[in-house]
Amino acid sequence: MTRARELAKLANSNVFSVDANNNVGVNSSTPDAKLDVVGVISATSFSGDGSNLTGIIAGATLNASSGTQRLVVTSQTTGSMTQAATSSDITYNTSTSTLSATQYSGNLSGNVTGLQGTPSITVQDITAEQISAAGTVTYSSVENVNSVGIITANKGIKVPNYGVNVTGVITATSFQGDGSSLSGIELGTQSFVASGTIGNGQTVVINTDGTVGIVTTTDVGPSVGSEVQFNSGTSQEISAVYDSVNQKVVIAYQDSSDSDRGKVIVGTVSGTSISFGNAVTFNTTLQTSWCSATYVGSSKVVIAFKDVASGNVTTAQAIVGTVSGNSISFGSAVTFNSGITQYISSAYDSTNNKVVISYQDSSNSGRALSRVGTVSGTSISFGSAVVLNSGSTTYNSSIYDSSNNKVVISYNNGDNSYYGTSRVGTVSGTSISFGSAVVFNSGSTQLISSTYDSTNQKVVVAYRDDGDGFTGRAIVGTVSGTSISFGSEVQFNSGNTQDIGTIYDSSQNKVVIVYRDNGNNNYGTAVEGTVSGTSISFGSEFVFHSDTTYMNRCWPLAYDSTNEKVVISYRDGGNSNYGTSIVYTPVVSSTNLTAENYIGIAAEAIANGATGKITVVGGTNSGQTGLTVAQKYYVQGNGTLGTSAGTPSVVAGTSVSSTKIAVQKS
Repeated sequence: MTRARELAKLANSNVFSVDANNNVGVNSSTPDAKLDVVGVISATSFSGDGSNLTGIIAGATLNASSGTQRLVVTSQTTGSMTQAATSSDITYNTSTSTLSATQYSGNLSGNVTGLQGTPSITVQDITAEQISAAGTVTYSSVENVNSVGIITANKGIKVPNYGVNVTGVITATSFQGDGSSLSGIELGTQSFVASGTIGNGQTVVINTDGTVGIVTTTDVGPSVGSEVQFNSGTSQEISAVYDSVNQKVVIAYQDSSDSDRGKVIVGTVSGTSISFGNAVTFNTTLQTSWCSATYVGSSKVVIAFKDVASGNVTTAQAIVGTVSGNSISFGSAVTFNSGITQYISSAYDSTNNKVVISYQDSSNSGRALSRVGTVSGTSISFGSAVVLNSGSTTYNSSIYDSSNNKVVISYNNGDNSYYGTSRVGTVSGTSISFGSAVVFNSGSTQLISSTYDSTNQKVVVAYRDDGDGFTGRAIVGTVSGTSISFGSEVQFNSGNTQDIGTIYDSSQNKVVIVYRDNGNNNYGTAVEGTVSGTSISFGSEFVFHSDTTYMNRCWPLAYDSTNEKVVISYRDGGNSNYGTSIVYTPVVSSTNLTAENYIGIAAEAIANGATGKITVVGGTNSGQTGLTVAQKYYVQGNGTLGTSAGTPSVVAGTSVSSTKIAVQKS
């Protein structure tokens, strides 16, 4: 019954119909084709021509197998397909599941490996073990590059394993990282343009225009101011000292125009001139000679002199003067030798606060004696006389060696062929003892004058060498204990030399020697000596007075340490033998070095106008020789290095070896 009912449906034309043309309709009462189905046709397979089917995307289904495959590609979804790229081969490898082709076009995406040949590829990022390019690779980020060409990078190049080896110049705005293995680099150097030639290792200052030059000194002088008369009369036996408390020059002299009375006058230095107060008489008897003035501190001056009273009674006396303003007042004279006395000289022992007066006792075979004086108020007292030299003794000259606390007396020893001789004296209480006599000139020695170089701690003795053409000579002595040793003598004047006087200029570290040059019209002449070790060297001779100049007893000089001037006093033979003084300015060495402009030491030789390296603060300069390791060095005014501060005081650095110095500045 059920099947009968199902078959009965076929009699319904809406379900199944056949028209006059034998067109069969399923769910169609008006079929327009042999089989017109309204609905879904299901079958296990179809066969025949499906070209008139609609709604079907054209193409083919390929079974994957190895070998060359041909693809027909169409963009149509209906109608007839058009063949394209029928000659393009794609090889499929079933083992590796990869496709390969002889060429590609269009954009590739995803991961691509194994490309060969010379394709033009534009990429966003590259990740690879190694990329080799014959031309130029332009990129925004590359992890590893092994290139023999040119690399242009936007954000730097990192080479983690193999390093960079460049033949040529590397230029960069800055460098960072460990540079300890770099060679050819001297740390702490900067480049400057040289003004003048600069030698390797020379100290350097920076100029106001930004160039650099070596530290130098310029010598100016010597020079003198105008002559000033301190006595309008014949003046002899001149001796001068400097009162450092009152900053005055004190001159003692014999006024031959006033019965040879002993007088003192006080002078004030101003610039290159000197002015004087009124003369004060310290000895009113008929004759005063062999004056020797010594400053003993506290505005006190001790004058030792020979006094010839009426009836030719001769004594040697000393008197204390006190400076006040432009004048001086005196206590009473005290006799220190009652016999005929000559060749008086004196020195002040500042350690023991004593005056040591040495002299020739002509009443006792011309032997030399010394006495120690003690100043108290306006008076002076003496201990017993001590024999300096038992034979005939002339031209005594006394100085005080402040570094060794010794008095050194140099003299002509008549009992030993008139040789120049020195002895070292030690003051104890009111007495003095002497070491052995030491000969400094084995020849007839006259006109002895000595001074003490406090900077080099040396005794300098100047004299006339009668055994060698009366030439002027000087020699450097070194005190040790109670003895003295000498270097070699040095000539300062090749002609006949008269009236020698010496003084030490502590501001310029110079020994100034003045003399009457008999070989040059008896002109007053000065020469400056520089002590080095146990020797002395001299500059050029300088005429300070172009006329006959007498300095008599050889102690006419005073050094004004306040004004840094030497005052020379003399008898002017060209002007009625008047007492005259002149202010002498020694050679002044000025330096271009200041505490601010020192910049370092040249790291190489630099020609004028060229650019070169300077080792600046923080660097180490290796252009030195002979340095003492671990020693602080200072720049001297002439550019050399020294272990003591110069003027100005500028630290150069600290030596780290004999040839290297770590540059510092303070």
